[in-house]
Amino acid sequence: MSGYNIMSDRIEAGTLLCAVAQSGGEIKLKKVEPENLTSVLHKLEECGCFLDIKKDTIILKSPKKLNNIEIKTMPYPGFPTDMQSIFASMLTTARGTSLIIENIFENRYKYVNELRKMGAKITVEGKICIIKGTRRLYGANVSATDLRGGASLVLAGLSAKGTTVIDNAKYILRGYENLDKKLTSLGAKIMLDNL
Repeated sequence: MSGYNIMSDRIEAGTLLCAVAQSGGEIKLKKVEPENLTSVLHKLEECGCFLDIKKDTIILKSPKKLNNIEIKTMPYPGFPTDMQSIFASMLTTARGTSLIIENIFENRYKYVNELRKMGAKITVEGKICIIKGTRRLYGANVSATDLRGGASLVLAGLSAKGTTVIDNAKYILRGYENLDKKLTSLGAKIMLDNL
């Protein structure tokens, strides 16, 4: 009888890597498939993150300040559209100006107005998102409009000064298993309420 291993979730792995890159610190992800994350890992390196990549393990150490980058979403194996909102959140406090060009889906920037409530300097022109890095984000009451946009708000809240309250967390929870517990194990202070 042969067994089958379910492949790791590359978007969840990328989200956890970006959470640490945005908030500062170090993470060791085990039981991942780095070859499925090549485009994401390349962009993290461009941002200044140190990566040590093994067969099924990724270690990331964040720099003191992230570098600005340019991202173009593309079909696999290109940069995944599901990671663009996560990177947008991460780039809100990077040096200089970053660009994201969304080539897969229209209306993928619904989360931008919510990040602006936290002090992010973001403008959208058609399929281009322009992110001017700011010194810091501030906690605010925001609302998840979809799964990945909601995850971007979680990351922003982790690095923001003060408390962030995210309404419609159900969108986030349907796409990440025990995200609150995983982030808490990394030092985050997260409380789920009224779910």
